[in-house]
Amino acid sequence: MNLNNKIAIITGVSKGIGEALCTQLLADGALVFGLGRNNYPHSHTNFTFIPTDVRNYSEVEAAFAIILSKVSKIDILINNAGLGYFANVEDLPITQWHEMMETNIDAMFYCTKLTVPKMKANGIGHIINIASTAGLEGMPMVSGYCATKWAVKGFSESLWRELREFKIKVTCVYPGSVKTDFFRNSPNIKPHDYMLMPTDIADMIVYALKTPDNFHQVNLEVRPLQPKGPKG
Repeated sequence: MNLNNKIAIITGVSKGIGEALCTQLLADGALVFGLGRNNYPHSHTNFTFIPTDVRNYSEVEAAFAIILSKVSKIDILINNAGLGYFANVEDLPITQWHEMMETNIDAMFYCTKLTVPKMKANGIGHIINIASTAGLEGMPMVSGYCATKWAVKGFSESLWRELREFKIKVTCVYPGSVKTDFFRNSPNIKPHDYMLMPTDIADMIVYALKTPDNFHQVNLEVRPLQPKGPKG
């Protein structure tokens, strides 16, 4: 599928996977709207940033009203905004638990809820939810983050079955460690070049967006081959 003039909404566009996705989609001719606290760091005539606290439904609703005053359809939604905190469960502050739940789960639901009616009316669409391999297996020190990404998995698994007859695709992406600032809250893990690169994750997602209408990639799991570098 050609992405020229496709309308895309992406949350969390300022860095990492979100920034790489914006760059890729704009290069392919899409019109991109970015929602989040911080702007996409590059200038492009086909990009519009709408400052939005995606944890707040009223702000998300207002952002969608702005978008739909400018365009009549939504072709692509990428629920990318997310964050994680590292701590043993007894040490995890309640505020951090709620921030992860609101950012990783609530924001995804809000944006999807507002997007689906437009996709149904248009008879086509593609929703991408960014999960994590932490949504496939439990890991110590990230129980809260794992809980949110398991929720993303469950939401996505239900959603694609709910929407497939409307010609709306839902793809859940499960990256392993990616070289982004996600690890800024980790006391022991620092980004390095043996992690996955944001541009490679974006390439994979863009490929999924370009597949034929009857070709549906439901789950995309990808991990670094040697996450700690070559042995020896």
